[in-house]
Amino acid sequence: MLDISPMLLGSTLIVFLVLIAALNSLLYKPLFSYMEKRDADIKHDLEQVGSNDAEIAAFHAKAEKIISDAKLEAAALREKVIAEAKALANSKIETKRAELAQEYARFESELSAERTRLIAALHNEMAAFQSAILAKLNQI
Repeated sequence: MLDISPMLLGSTLIVFLVLIAALNSLLYKPLFSYMEKRDADIKHDLEQVGSNDAEIAAFHAKAEKIISDAKLEAAALREKVIAEAKALANSKIETKRAELAQEYARFESELSAERTRLIAALHNEMAAFQSAILAKLNQI
């Protein structure tokens, strides 16, 4: 019935063992080493991500500090510019007030001179006015 040939059985066993050894050295060992290297790279990348999170947080803190410093500097600069503008406006106002005071003093002196001139003119014309008034009274 079954005819088992020891020579064929032995040669099959030898071919099987040679094939296992060849596959082990050519396929399984490189595949396992690649998988181990990949696992190590993934673990390394995960550690890098963890350190990157800390680095990113440090950068965010640094950026927030820079922004707050810039806001403080901008506020100080704004206050300085406002103070300078107010000082300039006040100096212009004081200059204009002094100019207006001079014009007002000149106007008052001209008005006083005009008043004295009018009074003098009225005194000069008083005789004519009196005679005109007397003439009108005589007519009544």
